[in-house]
Amino acid sequence: MTRLVELEANGPRKLEPDDIDDEKGDVAVCQCGLSDDFPFCDGSHRRTRDEADGTTYVYEDGQRREVKRVVTTDDAEE
Repeated sequence: MTRLVELEANGPRKLEPDDIDDEKGDVAVCQCGLSDDFPFCDGSHRRTRDEADGTTYVYEDGQRREVKRVVTTDDAEE
């Protein structure tokens, strides 16, 4: 499976000691790109459990849809 994720940041996020939530315990960093608490995991990855291998998905407004073709700026100019 592949997932399209759009981020606005253009650099790394350094985790600071005050980023740790004493109530939650360990800090988990999001790897799916869907967390509303990015860069921290909020459990949103559970929505990806049934994604099929070889398929690209985009998540918008809480909905998942399959992407048939990805067009980049370079592709559009051809």
